Order: sequence, then C-alpha cells, then structure tokens
Amino acid sequence: MKLHSWLAAIALAAPFIAPAQSHAQAQWPSKPVRLVVPYAPGGTTDYAARQIAQKLTEQTGVSFYVDNRVGASGTIGSNFVAKAAPDGGAFLINDTTYAMLPHLFKKLPWEPADLVPVTAIVDAPLVLVVGASSPYKTVQALIDEARANPGKLTFGSGGVGSSTHLGGELLKQNGKLALTHVPYKGAGEAMLGVVSGQVDVLVTAAPTAIPQVKGGKVRALLVTSPQRLAALPEVPTSAEAGLKDFTATNWFGIAAPKGTPQPIVEKLQAEVKKALASPDLAKRFAEQGASPGGAATADFGKFVQGQTQSWGAVIKAAGVQPD
Repeated sequence: MKLHSWLAAIALAAPFIAPAQSHAQAQWPSKPVRLVVPYAPGGTTDYAARQIAQKLTEQTGVSFYVDNRVGASGTIGSNFVAKAAPDGGAFLINDTTYAMLPHLFKKLPWEPADLVPVTAIVDAPLVLVVGASSPYKTVQALIDEARANPGKLTFGSGGVGSSTHLGGELLKQNGKLALTHVPYKGAGEAMLGVVSGQVDVLVTAAPTAIPQVKGGKVRALLVTSPQRLAALPEVPTSAEAGLKDFTATNWFGIAAPKGTPQPIVEKLQAEVKKALASPDLAKRFAEQGASPGGAATADFGKFVQGQTQSWGAVIKAAGVQPD
C-alpha cells in the first residue's frame, strides 16, 4: 500500500475509533470496580470505603468491592493503584495519612502526580480523650498539670508517624505542652492504653472515639471541629476549650490512577455525591461524627494539597525524621 493510501485509511478509521472510546467511557462502569483500602479491615477508612461501595453498587447496578492491601503506612495499597491501568477498574480510598506520607518517607514508590484526586467521601474531627477514671475533667485541668510537670503526662498513638501520633503532636504544639509520646503497634492498642490508664491522653478520629465515649470507657475533653458534634453534644470544641488553633480533621477520599479518562472521574464524583445525599448513608456517617463530602475534583485536589503542606509543617516541628 502506498504511503498516501495508508494515511488515508488511518484518517477514515479515526472517526470510528474516538466514538468507540467515548461510548466505553459513557457506559462506565460496565464491570466490577475495585476500591483499594491501604489498611486492614475494621478501621475507619475501611468502614467509609464499605459504606460508599455498597451505595455505589446499588446506584449503578455494578459491583464496587473493597480490596484491603495492607502495609508500610498505606504505601503498598497506594502504590498498587498508582501503577494500575487507568481504565476505571481501580481506585484508591485515601485519607489524612496520605497527605503525611511525602514527609514521612524520603522516597515513595510513586510520584504525587501518579494519583489524581476524585472527591472526598467524609471528614471527621479529632477527639481528645482521657480514661474514664482520669482525674482530668477539662482540657484546662490537663493543660495546668502538663505545664506544672513538663514531660510527666503521656499521650498514646498507633505508632510513630501515624495520624494519632501527629494529632498528639498538634495538641502539644498548639497548647505549648511537654507531653511524652508512647507509641503502640496500632490505634486499637493505643485506645486500650488510654482506657486502662497506661497513657493519659489520646487524640484520635471521631469514629474511633465515639463508641468508647458512649460506652463509658473514655472521657472526651474536646473535638477539633468548628461546631460541636451532634453525636457528642456535651463535648466542647477546641476553641471553647481554650485551644482555638487546635483544628484538624480525619478525612477520607478517592483517588484515581493518572490517565484515567476525565468522563470516568467526573461520573464517579457525581455518583459519590449522589450516594452521600441519601438519608440513610448521611445518618450512618453522622452517627460516627462524620460530615459528607462529594466536593468537585478540582476543589478536592486543592484540599489535599493544602493538607499535605499543613501536616508537613506539623511533622517538621515535631522533629519526625523520614524513613
């Protein structure tokens, strides 16, 4: 075939290729969609993922399923999605820790640009808790003791660099307190530590704290949200408790492999927003102290970028050295 005939054949075929691709994207999802959670089952990220997966399955008629890929502070699951085919078959359920990772590791196995933001699912404030038998009934009592005896009081965490660790560091920085860090092997063990009185304080996400508070095992001294939580109406905000700059949230969102077609990204964002507007799902999240997301992709991207910068400043001030 002569060169000009070959080019002509390509030109004639091109109009038929593009509509086929557009049709495939318009029909998304047409096969099961994997939602990768980079943490173990049973945690707050896993809970958020399973709630949204169920709703998306109901709305689309196509299975959205959770795949837990655990290890290395969430980097294994995140890297899996970053390297996945950008065809709408796999997405990452990320969270606050995702914004901390660039500051906790000298080199990640993927570049930040390899994962693109889709939308937020929910966000929840942090809650400062002490044991039910703790002598500290208010934040001010805790602050007075910490300042009178620097280093005496301890705060637990799920490990160095975890969200509970950095939540505690944020408390220290905003309250100008000298607290001693006691790392555990996970957030569950850290909660047991404060329940048993092995440590004095724990700063953890509202969905983790609320069941323990309602069960009478710990006492909540403040929430880091601008307003009080409906699930914990008697607990003051950080501003009300005298720590006006102690504000932070534990958020959960969705990211896609770079190169995922924009129509697919936009459709997933729209489906998530629709799911979060359903009364039953909104009620379940509210009971966990969480507020629904659904933000536009561009807005969520700016939010994640801001979170990466702000948590980087906390990590640097805490003196945490990247691995």
